[in-house]
Amino acid sequence: MALTLSTAHMGVTILTIVAVGISAVGFFRPPEVLLKDMVEVDVKESWLPMLGTLKAAGALGLLIGIGVPIPSIGTAAAVGLVVYFVGASIVHLRAGDYSVSGQHVFLLLAVATLVLDLVS
Repeated sequence: MALTLSTAHMGVTILTIVAVGISAVGFFRPPEVLLKDMVEVDVKESWLPMLGTLKAAGALGLLIGIGVPIPSIGTAAAVGLVVYFVGASIVHLRAGDYSVSGQHVFLLLAVATLVLDLVS
């Protein structure tokens, strides 16, 4: 059982690192569709580099948590990503965007990573 849980934890963590990392890069050179979405939820374009940095820091923290025998680094990064994507979901809800979209997928990945990290 522990091997299966450990494998699931590693797989979900790597998936989260890749997904959030790619998303972070998109915030430094945002495509037009992302800029349009940000205007709709009242997020200023000038905020995107900072938001991308926060995402990149979360992905990097998860990566460090895998390679360093200090598990609290990965846990802290997962908590940070959960908080980030809860905030993103709140911003979208406040703007009247009730659709299921990217921030919800990332939130699900971050929560799954955190839960698997805590039970592993």
